[in-house]
Amino acid sequence: MPRFAAIDVGSNAMRLRIVEATTATDIRDIHADRAAVRLGRDVFLTGRLAPSAIADAVDALKSFRETMRTHGVESYRAVATSAVRDANNGEVLVERAEREAGVKLDVIEGVEEARLVRSAVMRVMDFGARRGLLVDVGGGSVELTLVTGESARQSVSLPLGTVRLAEAFLERDVAISKERSALLSEYIERLLTEARLLRGAHIDVTVATGGNAEAIAQLAPAKSEFGPALDVEVMRALKTVLAAMPVKDRRERYNLRGDRVDVIVPAAYVLTAIADAVGAKEMITPGVGLKDGILADLVDRAFRVWDERGESAAIEAEAFALGQRYRFDEEHARHVAELSASLFDQLQPLHGLGAEERSWLRLSAIVHDIGDFVGYEAHHKHTYYLVSNSELMGLTPEAKEIIANVARYHRKAFPDLTHPGFRKLDRRGRTVVRKLSAILRIADSFDREHLRKVESADATITGDSVVFRAHGAGDLSLERWTASRKADLFEEVFERKVRVEGAEDVGTFPARPGPARAD
Repeated sequence: MPRFAAIDVGSNAMRLRIVEATTATDIRDIHADRAAVRLGRDVFLTGRLAPSAIADAVDALKSFRETMRTHGVESYRAVATSAVRDANNGEVLVERAEREAGVKLDVIEGVEEARLVRSAVMRVMDFGARRGLLVDVGGGSVELTLVTGESARQSVSLPLGTVRLAEAFLERDVAISKERSALLSEYIERLLTEARLLRGAHIDVTVATGGNAEAIAQLAPAKSEFGPALDVEVMRALKTVLAAMPVKDRRERYNLRGDRVDVIVPAAYVLTAIADAVGAKEMITPGVGLKDGILADLVDRAFRVWDERGESAAIEAEAFALGQRYRFDEEHARHVAELSASLFDQLQPLHGLGAEERSWLRLSAIVHDIGDFVGYEAHHKHTYYLVSNSELMGLTPEAKEIIANVARYHRKAFPDLTHPGFRKLDRRGRTVVRKLSAILRIADSFDREHLRKVESADATITGDSVVFRAHGAGDLSLERWTASRKADLFEEVFERKVRVEGAEDVGTFPARPGPARAD
């Protein structure tokens, strides 16, 4: 029976969980481990991981790797969250993790954290038609996700992690003064007001995940139809008591772990503020988190129950929502996405890319014009900025960067290492961007006037050339001419001559180099 492992490299601690699966739903625990490595210490003030913290993290990963080997793990995923994501030298840990510990470490964004936590919660809870709020409290960030049934409606990551708040607002080993308490509360409430998903939200069920939420639930328990929960009013009183105590007294009175005793207080402040914002009297604590979501993904993929179509549709829905936010031409975006995907499929022997890259091309096509909201002339650059700084749940940072670059190069200059966004990609990422943007340029040119006159397009690979043929009603001369002018990147990338023909193979337009393109 296959075994799977998840490694969560958090801001306050590192965790390993190993499971064995007979089917996608028959799963049993094999081993769990935790390393008290606080990567977030000093990061949120200095912007850098301490050398000693990096060394401790690498040692913990070595131990985790040996444990996985001992237990015969076949597949694993290791992720790093806010502390590594925010650190200027986070890549040092990523590089050393792979070189010294043999562990490939993915640095994920807050929205990917939220997706994984949602996946874990949905495994153990059924919301029915009720509207839920998931609150994942980590060391560096807090992820808020609105859900209805099994669908995520909106997600946001806020810099309200417990380690981050403790480092910024609290003095070590002493009670919290009234002044610092007021400052901490004001800061939390101010950031929560920026979370648009909480505005006017009517929440039926509030779920809190993370080690601190579970610890508070043990000290302020409540009964719920969903299982373990924390009582908000009891937590509010507990927060006041804990804040007034020196750290030593907290540890002794409540038997708290050494790496929990300081961060449990800011966790209580955050959870109380969120509960007040949505009128929650209790918060469900299902006892699952990031590592459980990672395992859910791994097991589903292994047993081929992963809903790739559903996941792709959910990401595309977010891309369309992003476009709507910036008032894009949705019909044009949808049409170019279909043309792009069709050309991608027909050109597969030439580009050699797979399903994942196809989905990136569709997403790039959906958002390629959103920069018009800022200004038309340089809208390709504005699109890159808007996409790269957006939150699209289900995408890794690398995937989002590739999509932003492909959209950026749908017009004007070719991909170039003098451009910072393109330069930050690795070699494979740059190759993918060049191939996909070459296809996107042609698909976009076939709908130059946003009138969908070209209903479909064929691509035929013949020897050292590629023939594109446009199909549709009316005169398509302008679209074919535009495609021929924008085929120069395609010719350079694939080293093929391009001809653009009409449905009746008359009036062929060979590709011609266009005028010099400004960036």
